[in-house]
Formats: sequence, C-alpha cells, structure tokens
Amino acid sequence: MHRRYLFVFAAAIAFSNAVAAQEFRPDTIIALERAAMDRWAKGDPAGFIEIFADEVTYFDPSTERRVDGIAAMRARFAPIAGLVKLSRYEILNPDVYRRGDLAVLSYNLVTYGQRPDGEPRTARWNTTEVYALIGGKWKIVHSHFSQPQPQVANPNAQ
Repeated sequence: MHRRYLFVFAAAIAFSNAVAAQEFRPDTIIALERAAMDRWAKGDPAGFIEIFADEVTYFDPSTERRVDGIAAMRARFAPIAGLVKLSRYEILNPDVYRRGDLAVLSYNLVTYGQRPDGEPRTARWNTTEVYALIGGKWKIVHSHFSQPQPQVANPNAQ
C-alpha cells in the first residue's frame, strides 16, 4: 500500500513538472525583445545576435534577398555597431502567438534618434519575430522589419 501512494505522489510531481514546462508567458518573449532593443538603442547590435538562432533568417527593406544564418547576421550588423543611437523607442501593440515550441511576436516599432547632421529622425516599422524554444531558451529563428504604408494625402481634399 505504501508503494502505491509513492507511485501516485511521483506521478503527481511528474504531471505538475510537465504542466510547468508548458507554462508560457508572452511577457517572456516581449522582455527578450525589449532587452535586445535597449542594447540596439545604445549602438550595440549584439543584443539581437545573442538571441538569434544559428539558422536565423532575416528581411528588412534594405535587403535584396533573405539573409541566412548567424554568421551572415554578424557580418550585416558589424558595420553599424556603435553607429545606431536612439534617444528612445516604443514597442506598440505587441502580440505574441504561441504554438508548441514556436512563438510569433508582432508589433509596431517607433524609433527616435538623430541623423548624422543632428536633425531629429523618427522611423516607424512593422516588426515580426519568430521565436523557437531551442535548448530550453527562446531564440529568434526569423526576423522581419517592414515600413508601414505611408498615408497619402487625399488629392481631392482642400
């Protein structure tokens, strides 16, 4: 009889551990993104490099083709290290969708900084980051930045 209780207790612990392993908080993904953006704002692209998976893929408006792999991303970010400086940024409307070991973060990004001539610069982006749970850590496997459609003035308005 003692063994039966021990078995039930062990099964309950195993079940609770499995449930805990499946617990997911969207804030975990958003916090990873914010930490990387905090470093980016100070000119340090390594915040993203550290959370990219080895097989990351990447698009932004300046890419002619998809960028493949962590080595290519290191090479892409190396020339801008120390150059990007933002006074602040906003992550607006973040949404995280999770399915198994994948989580998709999408949000609107607004960055505030200065051009080389000292003029203020505001940039707006639509951002999608696909995270995968790899070795117990969330890593970006795909990153995509695009610019929102500009609002065109109504030619008939007076």
